[in-house]
This record gives sequence, structure tokens and C-alpha cells, in this order.
Amino acid sequence: MATLSLSKSSLQQQREKLGLFERFLPSLDLKRQQLTTEYKKSVQTLAEAEQGAGKASRSLTGLLPILGSATMKLSGLVRIRRIDIGEEDVLGVRLPVLKAVDFITTEYSLLATPFWIDDLVTCLKEVATYRIRLHVYRERAARMQSAVRRITQRVNLFEKVLIPTAKRNIARIQIFLSDVGRAAVVTSKIAKGKRARQSAEAADFVEEVR
Repeated sequence: MATLSLSKSSLQQQREKLGLFERFLPSLDLKRQQLTTEYKKSVQTLAEAEQGAGKASRSLTGLLPILGSATMKLSGLVRIRRIDIGEEDVLGVRLPVLKAVDFITTEYSLLATPFWIDDLVTCLKEVATYRIRLHVYRERAARMQSAVRRITQRVNLFEKVLIPTAKRNIARIQIFLSDVGRAAVVTSKIAKGKRARQSAEAADFVEEVR
């Protein structure tokens, strides 16, 4: 740690630093609040997606008894062809965005397949889509949480370290300069008194000589 210089120039530097910290802190804290709001939104979106995924899974589970008695081949009925994930900037944080999920559905005859085959295809697509959404939403929430943590650390650095330290340094320098000033006054008075005594003694000596 650098030694604090107890001088007027150092006092001015500390005052400038304090002013800069105090001007910057409100905007930093505002961004922290905004990021916190966005993080809460991402958590809510994730929770809603988890509910949707659970509902889709239950719908698929409801078809299992029927699937067990099916004679047709169901493997490969629905396959993922392409997943399009992009990015967006939210308050300076890069977040993944699910743009599209494309599926390949094996062709089947409406007349030669059971009535529930359409429901099965829909359920399979929903379950797969929700799984991908959950992955994306979890990543969004994780990135936002990390951003909130980082900016909170910066706010705490300003509030609990930089600003208090600058204030303590200013107070320390002011006390030192005040003490130096008082000491200079006392020294000046002592010197003035000494000169006065010397002048008086010289005058008395001259009178004695006369």
C-alpha cells in the first residue's frame, strides 16, 4: 500500500478522488438495480418453463400405457433437425436466445396409424423443445446472476472501501495540516516573544551603560 502524503496537494487529490467516487456510485448502483430486476425476470421465466416442461412430460407419461401396446415402430418418429440459438445484449450482458427448433417427423399414414399418433408427435416435440428452452433459460439466469454478483461487488467496493478510505485520508491530512498550522503559530509567538525579550534586554543594557 502506498504511503499517504500528508500535504495540501495530497489533500486536493483525495478530495478529487472522493468527488469522482461519489459521482460514479449512483449510476453504478442504478445498473445494479436494473440487473437485479432482469435477473428476477430470468428466474421467473425459468420457473414458468419448468412448469411447462413438467406439464409436457406428464402428457407424454399419460400416453405410455398406450405406447406399450403399440405394434408400430415409434423410434425415430420425431428427431431434431436444427437448433437455432442466438444472443442478445441486456444491459451489457450477452444472453443466449432460442430462436427456433426444427424437427423432422417420420411420415406416417393417418389411416394406417392409431388415433393417438398425432398427440404423441406433439408431446415429443413439446418435451424436446422445453428441454432446450430450460437449457437456454438456465444459462440466461446463470449469466445474469454472475453479472449481478460482479456489479454488487463493485458497489460494495465503492461504498465500503474507496469512499470511506478517501474520507479517512482527507480527515487525516486535515488534522495533520491543522496541527502543523497551530505548531507554526506557537513557534512564531515564541520567536516573537524571544525577540521582544532580547530587544528589552538590549535596551536595559544601553541604559546601564549610559
